[in-house]
Amino acid sequence: MAREVDLETFTAAWKAGAVILDVREPEEYQAGHVPGAQLAPLSALAAALPHLPRGRQVYVICASGNRSQWAADRLTAAGMDTLSVAGGTRGWADAGRPIVTGSTPGTA
Repeated sequence: MAREVDLETFTAAWKAGAVILDVREPEEYQAGHVPGAQLAPLSALAAALPHLPRGRQVYVICASGNRSQWAADRLTAAGMDTLSVAGGTRGWADAGRPIVTGSTPGTA
């Protein structure tokens, strides 16, 4: 089972250039996501696996932490070092942290 991290721990990792995988649906991602997060909806999670870096922790985020925990568990079972972000994008935004809207080329 993948570990879960709080928003403070995630913020420090984000500032250090963490790999972030957003597993929400494209319209949710476009409405607002953590800067630098790559989109990999749950329905396409298996397709994203070959594009994820080996040997680095991957922070998995969704809206609140439920989908990210499920996805992180699957990625951990596939050999990835993953952490689920408790509170998700909603918690990130509610804490006043930066949000980007629209899509980015960082799709996994």
